[in-house]
Amino acid sequence: MPRGLFITLEGLDGSGKTTQIRRLAAWLKRRFPCEEPVLTRQPGGTETGDRIRSLVLDSLSSRLAPLTEMALMFADRAQAIAEVIQPALDQGRIVICDRFTDSTEAYQGGGRQLGSQPVLELHRLLCANLQPDLTLLLLPSLEVSLERARRRNQRTAEQEGADEGRFEQEQDAFYRRVWEKYREIAAREPHRIVLIEGDLGLDEVQEKIVEAVAARLIAHGNSG
Repeated sequence: MPRGLFITLEGLDGSGKTTQIRRLAAWLKRRFPCEEPVLTRQPGGTETGDRIRSLVLDSLSSRLAPLTEMALMFADRAQAIAEVIQPALDQGRIVICDRFTDSTEAYQGGGRQLGSQPVLELHRLLCANLQPDLTLLLLPSLEVSLERARRRNQRTAEQEGADEGRFEQEQDAFYRRVWEKYREIAAREPHRIVLIEGDLGLDEVQEKIVEAVAARLIAHGNSG
């Protein structure tokens, strides 16, 4: 059985990933009505991962050391690969993951200033160097992303009582480093990463995503 297709979406919180993942999943269901894509997220997506997510994103975890934070992200990722991602790919399924190692390189490597090398080395050691077939990097302006993220987290806290705003407490300089690291990663891996940049409307972003995914499906031998 041919290996499935592994698609990741990346970007700052507030970049619109969640909305576009829903739209992409709906488009894929219409194109392949007999096979739903596998949707997952990081951190989270497994029982262990959800526990890690609640720890890493909770505002009360303010004293996590940067290396501890990075180690937790990779613990979550290794579990997700073993439990969800690799089995689905082995079954020939399409997997859509909200964040993957590019996020760790951007947030911990760039934002926390740990550098890219330890992130890439841990990915090689703990994740068998599993690479997405396609990464869609949504990169609106920094200001727009931060405004959206902070507004969303406040709304989530009020409606659901869930506190996932730890990263949004960071200063703008942190996010500037994350934003710049994402651009650096995209420039380094243009064969894998499709950069969707600028303050575009939802339909414009979806059109670019669908175009990129359709092309990758054809290259993968699965045009529907």
